[in-house]
Amino acid sequence: MLNDLKTGLFWGSDTGTTEIVTKDFMDAWNLTELTAIEGCEMTVEDYGKFDFIIIGVPTWYDGDLQSDFEDFFDQFKTIDFTDKIVALYGLGDQYGYDEYFVDGLGILGSVVLENGGKIIGMWPIEGYEFAKSKGQFNDQLFYGLALDEDNQPEETPDRLEKWVSQVEAELKACLEPA
Repeated sequence: MLNDLKTGLFWGSDTGTTEIVTKDFMDAWNLTELTAIEGCEMTVEDYGKFDFIIIGVPTWYDGDLQSDFEDFFDQFKTIDFTDKIVALYGLGDQYGYDEYFVDGLGILGSVVLENGGKIIGMWPIEGYEFAKSKGQFNDQLFYGLALDEDNQPEETPDRLEKWVSQVEAELKACLEPA
């Protein structure tokens, strides 16, 4: 079943930091074949081609989406995520923008849920210092992996490795026959 799973990775990066993390993610991912689509090239139809969708998005300034996702957001809200499994990772600055840390995770994640998708790979908020975040799913979890390359870059390799393992295990569990 995993061999037939169509997996798409959608990501955006304005400064190159999310691009580097995305390449590291792609190097670590080996569960399924992966088709990567940069944000400036994504279409609504692209999202329909995949059963499993991974989204990488940084948050800008006062809670703004990365420019490609910002430009695409009205279209993103029209995507039917029914029967889609989605994992998200997001980058932010928990000290410089402590009231908006990884807001992109929540902005996109809430749309995925509203439009029928299932999110896997939610990540604990423990180990981060921020005032508030739309990226928080509840009191204990983010919608996905939260990374802070500005203040905690040394944490990224370990967090990414653990998250990839977590997502792989959760994905396998989702696909097991009932």
